[in-house]
Amino acid sequence: MPPKTTLEKARKAIVKKKGQIDAIHQFSRDSKRLHRAAARDDKLDKIASARRKADRLYLERAAFFQEAVKQNDLKPLELSVVEELVKTYVHQYDEELSGLKKARRPGRPASTKEDLLKVKISTLQKEFENGFLLPDLTTEENVLLLDRFEGSWSYLTNLKWVKLAEGGTVKPSTFPPKGDH
Repeated sequence: MPPKTTLEKARKAIVKKKGQIDAIHQFSRDSKRLHRAAARDDKLDKIASARRKADRLYLERAAFFQEAVKQNDLKPLELSVVEELVKTYVHQYDEELSGLKKARRPGRPASTKEDLLKVKISTLQKEFENGFLLPDLTTEENVLLLDRFEGSWSYLTNLKWVKLAEGGTVKPSTFPPKGDH
């Protein structure tokens, strides 16, 4: 059973107090109560949507590395291989960006999609320079845990995470990241 929204609860309370409602005066206390409840529900939906969007980045990242581990027969990877995988992940949008650039007529400004891809690539590149957050693929127990990953956010906290910098330095990290996406 889905959780009740604030609007449903407010409507139910008003019906319980007054009986069946055919019409409510525009400026009545009840209409203001319903309006506040609807506004609160909208605000909570926006917050939840933004959170899901931010979480999706790490879910996709975990799925990418899960697939790489499965291709390696669930064996731990060497650090050099992990670094190559991260480079592949960082540059996964390069072909799409170059295709959009080629499709654009000369003298035309970049499309919104092209601008978004540039931002996404530069963000990933900057993260790789400073320390790219990924599941630890060098330990066998973490590789086996990653194999059992089914796509849920809560499962990601079971994994050990590390930050891999471009020079090959590895530092243990925590998950979820604390505002340093």
